[in-house]
Amino acid sequence: MDLRTVLLIVLAVTAALTIVFFQYFYKNSRKGSLKIILAALRFVTLFCGLLLLINPKFVSKDYFVEKANLILLVDNSTSMEDASTTSEISQAIAQIKADDDLSERFTIHQYGFGNTITVTDSVNFNQGNTDVSNALSTLNDVFVNGNNAIVLFSDGNQTLGRDYEYINLNKNSTIYPVVVGDTTQYEDISVGLINVNKYAFLRNSFPIETSIRYQGSQPASSTVTISINGNRVHQERVNLNSAKNSQTLNTVVEAQSVGIKTIKIAVGALENERNTVNNSKETAIEVIDEKTNVAIVSDMLHPDIGSLKKSIESNEQRSVALLKPNASQSVLEESDLIILYQPNRNFRSVYEFLKNSGSNYFTITGSKTDWNFLNRVQESFTVSGSRQPEEILPVLNNAFGLFGLGEFSVDGFPPLNGTLGDIQLNKDNETVIFQQLQGVNLDKPLFAILTESNQKEAVLFGENLWRWRAQVYRNDQSFQKFDEFIGNLMVYLGSNRQRNRLELDYELVFDNANMAKIRASYFDESYQFDANADISIKVEGVDNDFSRISPMLLKGSFYEVDLSDLDAGEYNFTVTVQDENLKRSGAFRILDFNPEKQLVSANYKKLGRLAANNKGQLYFLDKLEDLQSDLTSSNELLPVQKSRDNVVSLIDFRILLGLMILSLAAEWFIRKYNGLI
Repeated sequence: MDLRTVLLIVLAVTAALTIVFFQYFYKNSRKGSLKIILAALRFVTLFCGLLLLINPKFVSKDYFVEKANLILLVDNSTSMEDASTTSEISQAIAQIKADDDLSERFTIHQYGFGNTITVTDSVNFNQGNTDVSNALSTLNDVFVNGNNAIVLFSDGNQTLGRDYEYINLNKNSTIYPVVVGDTTQYEDISVGLINVNKYAFLRNSFPIETSIRYQGSQPASSTVTISINGNRVHQERVNLNSAKNSQTLNTVVEAQSVGIKTIKIAVGALENERNTVNNSKETAIEVIDEKTNVAIVSDMLHPDIGSLKKSIESNEQRSVALLKPNASQSVLEESDLIILYQPNRNFRSVYEFLKNSGSNYFTITGSKTDWNFLNRVQESFTVSGSRQPEEILPVLNNAFGLFGLGEFSVDGFPPLNGTLGDIQLNKDNETVIFQQLQGVNLDKPLFAILTESNQKEAVLFGENLWRWRAQVYRNDQSFQKFDEFIGNLMVYLGSNRQRNRLELDYELVFDNANMAKIRASYFDESYQFDANADISIKVEGVDNDFSRISPMLLKGSFYEVDLSDLDAGEYNFTVTVQDENLKRSGAFRILDFNPEKQLVSANYKKLGRLAANNKGQLYFLDKLEDLQSDLTSSNELLPVQKSRDNVVSLIDFRILLGLMILSLAAEWFIRKYNGLI
């Protein structure tokens, strides 16, 4: 108890005595034992109350010795099987734990890691990936206080996570890597990452990008072969050396048939190559046929029609049919998109078809347009007023965002022949191009997209579009920018796909089972995510009798199933929403690919740099005694004597309250009994 508290207690005694003196003895001539008893009770009450306010405490110190933490972190990935044996690593760990000097100086902990880190007392080498950075970062967050020595048993080869070489732990932590495995660097050539799109269109070309990597000191040459479903489509020779140890290959291949195509990239083995597992790699792409049929309906001949046809058919996935307004309904039904060029009264049957079918369409007006008919036959827009013909210059709306405009620009473009009437758009819309008349920008659309309802519409209030295509060629010696603009418009208008209430997200090919996960998103009828759905997945093997139905678990904003226990092979699956008539199916393939087998040599240089960045030193498994000796003699990892202050109240407040209550009650009864109240 400190001096300040003692002084406060003395002051409390003095204050209580002073108050009692003035209440019972000062100018109070009454004598007798009763006054002394009442004064004593009042003193007890006042003194206890003041003690409650002071709350006197005393501090006791406990002294204890805090040992440093010795953390044994063991790489439990399958690559360690080729580097060592479980018995050898277990024996090394047991040797450290049995060292009396180490046990006296350290509190020993043991962890194992692969994909994740766990507390363990065994070595099993059964993890499919190695994430050294995650293991070290986790320990860094767990062991914050005290001195920490991390002994890392690993071959130094990592397959997941950020580069562990650049990790810097807390200043009180030190890393001592123990290299496990063969440190000899063998000549090796391998296939690296493969980049390919998920989908490709039939008859279109798609790119394949891959990297070839080389490890060795001598120049090496090998042949890279690209095959699709077993058929060779490309072959190329690569020359590498110690300075140029990688090369990226970019290949363009034509999609010749519909379906899922397996792409295999293989590089020929070197003469003295030890590891050939990494000389080939597979992926997949799905080829789909989505040819868009466009019908241009016109009752006249005009250069715009030929220009549109050439622009649209510049992509082989689109074809154009030129129709008269009296075309039969069966012919119109074959079209994915209909372009109405300067409609007149003869288009009545075409508009009836559009109304009944809900097909998407693009209207182009001009000098031959029958405005009275057009205003009556449709409700999307109206043009009133004088409708005087006028040459209108275009002004591009740079804020337009329904689809990409690419590099398309209308700067310096010739005017279109349009109408000066009052244009009223009756549906939600976005303007692509505004009108400019005699140098004045008008807040009127020249080209607009109507976005209301499921039926997509576009309208161009002007003819002589062919002049724009010619202007693009005059500027660039190519029609490409104009054709791409029209192509983007066709893609937008030609798509009738509505949002599915059940969406799937998965890869066609998984490199290994550890990566095999399928996600699903389910939406209610108002297209709001439903987190209470009961969704299951049925997985069936193509090459075997495997079949299993599993629930998909909610993971935030999607449902997911983990298929990491499946064997390599091909599988079909169906995702079903229970109590709803909703199903989606698909297929995937799991490759017999083990990233842990891609490297055979221990990366001792990387482990050495990790140790240097974290005040440690590199050791080898056959020199474990050196590690033990350095740990026991380290001046930075000595046990530390610490003290702990225990603050304890001098008097329990419950006792003080009890004394106050008893003294007040006794004083009241005595006064009552003697008629003083």
